[in-house]
Amino acid sequence: MIYREIVHTCSNSYVADAALISIGGEIARVVADDASRHAMSRGAYAAKLVRDFASHADDGERGRMLAATQGSEQPILSGLRYILEHGVGPDPTWMSVARM
Repeated sequence: MIYREIVHTCSNSYVADAALISIGGEIARVVADDASRHAMSRGAYAAKLVRDFASHADDGERGRMLAATQGSEQPILSGLRYILEHGVGPDPTWMSVARM
């Protein structure tokens, strides 16, 4: 299952950093900025977001992440992008759902 592969591989800070470099663009800048504010490396912060997602996302949020991978030539990067886009900032999407 692609979800397990994303969580397993991208929970490693070195893999997460390489994947983030590959994704590039605005999300890479935002993650790097957030990582800096948390006194973490970019890869360690991205890996933490993946682990947080795995721990706190509900089935609906996981389903939306999986939907983001469908039809992608690079489903792991697409899934990671979804996690990062919804995880950066003061109130990650999946944490909001978990508190309800």
